[in-house]
Amino acid sequence: MQHLDHDRLVFLALGETEADNGESTHLDNCAHCRVELQALRQVAGLGVETQGLADLPDPPEHIWQGIVAEVRAAEAVPSLTEARRQQATEPVTIVQRSNGSAAKPHTPGASGAESGGRSRARRRGGWSRWAASTVAAVAAAAIGVVGTVSVLRPDDPEPAPTPAVLASAPLAAFGSTPKAAQGDARILQNGQLHLHVANLPRVPGYYEVWLINPTTMQMFSVGTLGGDADALLPLPPNVDLKSYSVVDVSAEQYDNKPAHSGDSLLRGTLTG
Repeated sequence: MQHLDHDRLVFLALGETEADNGESTHLDNCAHCRVELQALRQVAGLGVETQGLADLPDPPEHIWQGIVAEVRAAEAVPSLTEARRQQATEPVTIVQRSNGSAAKPHTPGASGAESGGRSRARRRGGWSRWAASTVAAVAAAAIGVVGTVSVLRPDDPEPAPTPAVLASAPLAAFGSTPKAAQGDARILQNGQLHLHVANLPRVPGYYEVWLINPTTMQMFSVGTLGGDADALLPLPPNVDLKSYSVVDVSAEQYDNKPAHSGDSLLRGTLTG
């Protein structure tokens, strides 16, 4: 049984064309071609599935080198014009009949039907071989990307576990600060203060974070806030959070004075 051309199966798998009646009948009766077509469709499906993926690692360099090699190999395939030129220059034999008359020119090894089949194959080969090579390169790239996801991703370092929260405090507007201002403070087990703020009023200076002892009103600075809504600030070693239980966010001036300005914007008491 003559099987369907591999290049033709590639285009059928990609959905670029529909099988004609003869091809459909052949696929119904040929298990070999059905299996090959199904395998090609699975490869094409992998390429489609990867279109929605994001944040993928870059494919290995050898994948791109393989694509370049495939494309260059495709470019080396003779063009349609070259194929026709070769056909025109093939040797022709004049057959002498028994009655002395000359028969029509005959190409060695080809009947009329065979010549027509070869001509069609060459016409198709001029473009289908290049396209099939390119499709194969694209399929290799798709497999490479999927392989990269499955092979490289398990080797990526696991994300660090979130530290436990030892204490937390909701921060509310303090004094004349607009009521929309708010925030949250969390003391993490790794010795850091995570601060989230929202709707702070604009100030000509900067924001500073403090821990205050509500009994003695002693305080110390933990750090400053930038323009982001979140900050992660290291705490002094062995800080006594039972005594310094108030988290304060103040508005400070660029006046070279390390003391609290007295202009508190947010405050909250740690519990937990």
